[in-house]
Amino acid sequence: NLPPIYANFVQLQQTFFNILTNAEQALIHQNSLNQSLEITVKVWKESNHIRIDIMDNGPGIPQNVLDKIFQPFFTTKPTGQGTGLGLSLAYDIIKAHEGDLKVETTTAQEGEGSVFIIQLPIV
Repeated sequence: NLPPIYANFVQLQQTFFNILTNAEQALIHQNSLNQSLEITVKVWKESNHIRIDIMDNGPGIPQNVLDKIFQPFFTTKPTGQGTGLGLSLAYDIIKAHEGDLKVETTTAQEGEGSVFIIQLPIV
């Protein structure tokens, strides 16, 4: 029972794909710890927007990387395994929809992971 939003379905699909792919890759990298791997998506109405949280229980994002993750061509992946455009494109798409994209993360507690928070305005 969510209210409608104006959005380009294909662009939002690309945004979710990019964020979910990064979460999956972080979890696969962590899998050597033999932990339960989880990605959770929650969607709800909050004030005058729809909020979408994409959470994982991966290793989190180091503080020295956090300020760069939405920059074009920034990647922590080995050469040939990523262009560094996924999160940059996701950020630009959400901003073009007059929304907001931010990340909260912790590396203090193993398995607490990251949450990408998307907010999109309601019609």
